[in-house]
Amino acid sequence: MTFETNTDVLAWYEKQPRALTKEFLDNIVWSDVKKYPLDKKFVPVLLYMRDVEVLTDMYYAELRRTPTGKDPVIGKFMERWSAEELTHGELLNRFLAEAGIETDDKWQARVRGGVSAFYNVYARFVTTLTNLVGKKFTATHMTFGAIHEMSTAQGYRRLTNLAGHPVLSYILQGIMREESAHTHFYWSIARLELKQSEFARKVARFAVDKFWAPVGQGAKPKVQTNYTIGTLFKGSEGLEWVDKTITQRIRQLPGFETLTRINEAATEINREQFA
Repeated sequence: MTFETNTDVLAWYEKQPRALTKEFLDNIVWSDVKKYPLDKKFVPVLLYMRDVEVLTDMYYAELRRTPTGKDPVIGKFMERWSAEELTHGELLNRFLAEAGIETDDKWQARVRGGVSAFYNVYARFVTTLTNLVGKKFTATHMTFGAIHEMSTAQGYRRLTNLAGHPVLSYILQGIMREESAHTHFYWSIARLELKQSEFARKVARFAVDKFWAPVGQGAKPKVQTNYTIGTLFKGSEGLEWVDKTITQRIRQLPGFETLTRINEAATEINREQFA
């Protein structure tokens, strides 16, 4: 599905029903979590995913200080997006608790408090730069968002396949449906913004090639990012998955036809993790 204006994209998004309805949540059989084995190697992956989900409110706050976040269409999307991402994090935390992984009511505060001062300063510096570029930087924000949402959704899909835990699979299927809607919003707005301006295309491509990092890296330590990606996208089969489901999709955006950055990062992480 393609759109002619940003308003069209928002209208489509607002028609998408929430996947994590009360009925869906009520059907989670939490008492069954411990009935099925959970490979210990996936615990750090789940913790990373949980933390990244709840840190989206930090990204939301950063974006609201820029012309992108002040755009009424994008701002309205992000209000719902941030609420849904928080729910995703809370669900993953509940699953971990039911699986016997130690957690408590203050975990969100600890996650946010664990973000380095350097990252917060760097984020404000980037915000200042984007304000200098102005509205033309929206294409860059939306392209980064599309890559991150695709990466997140495919990470969940890989975890579903690899972990083979029925309760976790049920939860992740619901989360993935919402992530899919987020992805299509970001990708569609990015396409429209990139089409409108050669300058925006050049800025976005330069930023992705030079500054893009996997979702969560920076706010979370690089070693944790690499472990998560290395575990979920291991070997040639995992790298082919990245290329097919993320890179090739982003290459459909104007100015990104020859993108290699994502594949290169996944390859380098594999090399480091399994050398």
